[in-house]
This record gives sequence, C-alpha cells and structure tokens, in this order.
Amino acid sequence: MRHVSWFHEVGLDDRPHVGGKGGSLGELERAGIAVPPGFVVRTQAFERFVGALERDFPVRARVAALEPGDLDAVTACSQALRARVESAPLPADLRAEIAAAHATLCREDPRMAVAVRSSATTEDAADASFAGLQDTYLWVLGAEEMLRRVRSCWASLYSVESISYRRKHGLPEDGVAMAVVVQCMVNARTAGVMFTRSPTTGDRSVVTIEGAWGLGSAVVGGEVTPDRWVVAKITGEISVRDISDKAIQHLPAEGTGGIATVPVPDELRRAPCLSDEEIQALRQIARKVERHYGRPQDIEWAIDRRTGDILLLQSRPETVWSAKEIAPAARPAENPLVHVMSIFGGRR
Repeated sequence: MRHVSWFHEVGLDDRPHVGGKGGSLGELERAGIAVPPGFVVRTQAFERFVGALERDFPVRARVAALEPGDLDAVTACSQALRARVESAPLPADLRAEIAAAHATLCREDPRMAVAVRSSATTEDAADASFAGLQDTYLWVLGAEEMLRRVRSCWASLYSVESISYRRKHGLPEDGVAMAVVVQCMVNARTAGVMFTRSPTTGDRSVVTIEGAWGLGSAVVGGEVTPDRWVVAKITGEISVRDISDKAIQHLPAEGTGGIATVPVPDELRRAPCLSDEEIQALRQIARKVERHYGRPQDIEWAIDRRTGDILLLQSRPETVWSAKEIAPAARPAENPLVHVMSIFGGRR
C-alpha cells in the first residue's frame, strides 16, 4: 500500500485520504498556483499505525466511550493516547517510505527546513471547519525530527480540544483519520492572510489583505497586529490602508530548528510590510483562486525573503458569511473601513 503522495498527484476529491490541507495544496498546484513543494503522508499510514497500536492498547473505542461533558475523563484519555502515539515506533517499511520522500524533497539540501502540518479529514469542509484543533510544526530540521513530528501530528488528533469537539458533535471515531503535510519552509520576508470577501460585512466586491514581517505564524497566532488593506476586487483601488506598529516577528531559530520571536527593527515597525505592487499581485492571485474554487476563500500566503516570490500556504472555504448569508451576495459597504477586522485566533 502506498502511504505517500506528492502534491501534484492529489486534489480536493482526495480529501478522505489526504485531509483538507493536503487536498487544498494539491488542488492549488494543479491549478497553476505557486505553493511550496511537498508531499502528504496519507491517512492509510495513520490507519496502519493506529491499527498496530490497537492490537495492544484501545484507541478509538476508548474515545468513543467518553461522555462529551466529562472534561476530567477527556483530559485523562487525551494524555494517555497522546503519550502512546508519540512514543510508539513506526513500522519499518512505513518509516522508510516517509524518509525516502523527505530525502527526495530535500535532495538539494539534506538540512532543508520543512513544515510538518496536520491535515485531518474533517477539517476545512465547505460547511464547517475545525482547523486549528490539531498541530503544526515549523522549521523542522532533518529526517529524524520530521518523523517524530509526523507522530506528533497524529497524536494531536487526540488533544483535549479535538476529542471534545468530536464527542460534542457526535462524529464517529471510525470516520476520523489524520494525514500529514510535509513541505519546504518559506523563509518569509512578509506573510499573512487574505479573504476574497469582507470578513466583517460579507461584501464580495473586495479582497481584504492582512500581513506582517517574518513568518505568518505571528499573524495567525495573534501575536502581532497586522497591516491591513482593503482592495477592490475588480479595479484594484485600495480603499483602506491601516499600517500597524509591528513590534515582533517570527524568524527561523538559527541552527536549532523551530521559530524565534525577535524584535522588528525600529525603521520597519511602522513601515508597510507590502508594496502596492505586491498588494496588486496578491489581489490577482486571490481572484484566480476564487475563480478556481467557485466560492469565497480564506487564503494564507508568504513572500520569499530571497526571491520575492508569492507562495500560497493554504486556501480554505470562507465559512462565516457563507453559513449565515441569505442573499447570494452582500451589498457593497459605503464606508470601506468596516471591512477591517482581524480574525486569526487558533489557526494552524
């Protein structure tokens, strides 16, 4: 059984086997939109790994027996299952297959940093999303650390938050599985997100862009107030420029792997992190992505520090307005400032 697929081999139709994130990245690459190269450890690997565990240690049945409101029992179960998943060895052939894919990805530089990202089969659906309940690991160095973080991603399917969510919503444990995305890290000069409709009014005539210096983890984690722009989707007119005081940024930790929080130089703190040309390039990419998917999108992006290339890290359906709108589109707002809002908490 094949346990690894490259992005170009998968798309949204493969989400049952590669999860929401993996399917989205494959779909973007197939559509000719630049993403950092990578592969997906398919759900078959998770199923095989958990199946081996369950010969000696109940996993799914233990979660299925929990009462949704019994936080003490959920916490105890979570601690036991996470420890077991993180410590159990991978089957030798599965380990070899994932390590070989990593070697191919990093063939030009064996010490290339990668991101190891959870891609659950139940995340990023069009009508709901529990993205953010599983883990992501950035700037992972070396095959051994990558393999360890794959198991950590699997283990995060049994976090207190993830178990509680599934029990509350009655999701059957037999239908829950975890794929893992492994992709080259972008050493971002600037990163952030953009929405192809206003996150505050639902207006589909604008693109709202938010970004800050360094890696996007500072933005999506809410550790920095990003710069914000509201751009007319068709004409490109920039109606809002809200430049914040960006005190910190996330950068690669030199030599050790992981992320360091460092001060932004004084001359950049209140400087816009994007040029007008980059804003227009992001607008055009947002329009292309929305056209491809046929519905509003919530997009993560980064600009490579060395090349200046814009790369997409994820695109998921916008769910807030899509879930509650009655009319097919919201009316344009008279005051463009109402489009400005930051909604990043808990993303992964």
